[in-house]
Amino acid sequence: MANSKLPAILMTCFAAFGGILFGYDTGTISGIIAMPHFLEVFGTLGADGVYYIPSADKSLMVSILSAGTFFGALLGYPFSDYMGRKWGLIAACLVFCVGVALQTAAVGVAVFSVGRFVAGLGVGIVSCLVPMYQSECSPKWIRGTVVSCYQWAITIGLLLAAIANNGCKDRPDASAYRIPIGIQFIWAAILAGGMFFLPESPRYYIKKGRNDLAAHALSRLLNCDIEDEELKTELAEIQANLEHERRIGSGTYLDCFREGKGKNRMRVLTGIFLQAWQQLTGINFIFYYGTTFFEQSGISNPFIITIITNVVNVVSTVPGMYLVERLGRRQLLLIGAAGMCLCEFIVAIVGVTVGSDNLAAQRVLISFVCIYIFFFAASWGPIAWVICGEIYPLSIRAKAMSLSTASNWLWNFGIGYATPYMVDAGPGNANLGAKVFFVWGSTCLGCLIFTYFLIPETKGLSLEEIDVMYEEVSPRNSVRWSPAGAMRHDSENQFSKSVHDKKVSEARVDDIRMSDV
Repeated sequence: MANSKLPAILMTCFAAFGGILFGYDTGTISGIIAMPHFLEVFGTLGADGVYYIPSADKSLMVSILSAGTFFGALLGYPFSDYMGRKWGLIAACLVFCVGVALQTAAVGVAVFSVGRFVAGLGVGIVSCLVPMYQSECSPKWIRGTVVSCYQWAITIGLLLAAIANNGCKDRPDASAYRIPIGIQFIWAAILAGGMFFLPESPRYYIKKGRNDLAAHALSRLLNCDIEDEELKTELAEIQANLEHERRIGSGTYLDCFREGKGKNRMRVLTGIFLQAWQQLTGINFIFYYGTTFFEQSGISNPFIITIITNVVNVVSTVPGMYLVERLGRRQLLLIGAAGMCLCEFIVAIVGVTVGSDNLAAQRVLISFVCIYIFFFAASWGPIAWVICGEIYPLSIRAKAMSLSTASNWLWNFGIGYATPYMVDAGPGNANLGAKVFFVWGSTCLGCLIFTYFLIPETKGLSLEEIDVMYEEVSPRNSVRWSPAGAMRHDSENQFSKSVHDKKVSEARVDDIRMSDV
């Protein structure tokens, strides 16, 4: 297995387990807020003798996780750049466990909400660091599929949460909601324990000037000796590119919003708005409030329907993992946006014109919600994370990733908080019901337009080649760009000095070998 890429693929795929934390934590709340015992403990007794959770409390408990993840995502920069990608993930798991403990012990809205916020800090850091670690450590020809595994793990987490909720919902005591919440300790322990044995990102070590450690980390990923020519070439390419970036910027937050030759501002804003549009597809309406929505639509067993939608989500992510390296990122996003837009308008029209009492209308609603989930899971679900893990230069990658991930969670929070007021009946609420899908359908049209003008095609390119591509072509013309053509312009890009930098790297690696002897 010398020089095999299999170790790098397996190691980076394991890091995707962080998606289980993400998906499970966001998925549990949909079912928990509908459990009879949870309503008794945290809810209010209505005039009809039935317990319910007021919209204000429901909004707080659901959306406060996203508020925590927003700030956690911003913490992704110091965690990843000062502690490293690997140890930053391990520390995030510890933060997450504190939040889970508070939720498990809570008997009131206040403590439960604080626990959700603290757990959100951990999830936010994880959601920033996992795609970054995967992008920096996986081979370029399969990078899109590897990072897509992160979204697949999110969908599996959502499914596991739905199964746990369904299995515990009828328990007559606090274990009904404490068991699904407490299971999260297991996911955190698996991720932290596994990451302990994985190598650090070589690109992180190079950024820190630890070329010796970078060589050893890369040798583990490539399963080769540090004297191997492929290893020396890759180290030289990364070093040359970083030096080029440092000549045109110092890597500060201000550099994130300077355009310059490398188009940093466009790249950072692309990631920020890409994550915003992903949330504005309305997908988390289904996974946060799906159980309640299906119940209000007249469906007799909303918990089972929620499990079905989560199974569709898991299965539908697999075609996206396959197609991302064949159709490419850009085309997959365009197809996904168009498909989601059509489905959501159909759901809205059926819900408004036929109503919830018609059995055929209920079946159409469920069917097109599932088709909508298919289009999301095969495109915008995984590809948003793939793009954000690829398009940033190394000098600002941690900062830019934290900003784009924070954008995801900011919109997640806003949508989670506003949705009960948009959908529920009662004073002060919009009572949109199924009409809310007109909103989501319109935003999916916005996704289509955004992708056409601003999303580049990065399939098959190394992270360093993507930097060159941004310098030379616009996103709309990126499909026709090739690194072979770019290499001919030696005076115009960082690879013009690759031969010299390769020799420097070889000398450094030789020094490392001699020092080890």
